Amino acid sequence: MKILIIEDEIALSDAIFQYLTEEGYVCETAYDYNTAAENIELHSYDCILVDINLPGGSGLDLIRQVKKDNKKMGIIIISARDSVENRIEGLEIGADNYLTKPFHLAELNAHLKSINRRINFDGDNHILVNEIKILPDSHQVFVNDNELQLTKKEYELLQFFVANKNKVITKTGLAQHLWGDYMDIADSYDFIYGHIKNLRKKLIKKGCTDYIKTIYGVGYKFDTE
Repeated sequence: MKILIIEDEIALSDAIFQYLTEEGYVCETAYDYNTAAENIELHSYDCILVDINLPGGSGLDLIRQVKKDNKKMGIIIISARDSVENRIEGLEIGADNYLTKPFHLAELNAHLKSINRRINFDGDNHILVNEIKILPDSHQVFVNDNELQLTKKEYELLQFFVANKNKVITKTGLAQHLWGDYMDIADSYDFIYGHIKNLRKKLIKKGCTDYIKTIYGVGYKFDTE
């Protein structure tokens, strides 16, 4: 999942960023309202974590704008405001969850996994595409019921392909998903080619159909049709 952390408390933002990155998420940060609004407008995210009190504006207004623009992303409010009225308002305008500070990062991770299943995989605990089965919570992949050993980036790449199956995905889109703000376009393209080559080789070796198709001059397509 690609996450935007919108939090002006730098220490908390850094702690969330480090924890979620270690858990396999691609994270970006915004410390004020205007930066967050710009990032949401220009980039795609699976979920945003948003504080209510931000320099330059309210996190609630960010949520309202996301809903007005019909953007498909999960929303988790992280706030020191703990009244019932605050919780109800946040949930009624479209947030999926409301976490009151301080909270356990493991609880945040559980909410993110639930949102990932709902948004990308119809709420299932596993993802099944023909002979491929993915267990997101344990990061396991099976082909014809035989476990497939993948590196972290190969796993992230496969899950992204499956979530966007039968759609053309640009090289830039893949690079942004895998590396976020820390991508370097030229180097990322070389890495993407290498990861896709290795992923395809491992899948085929396990008896999987070669679903990964190169769309020359554009990117790739995970073609299951």
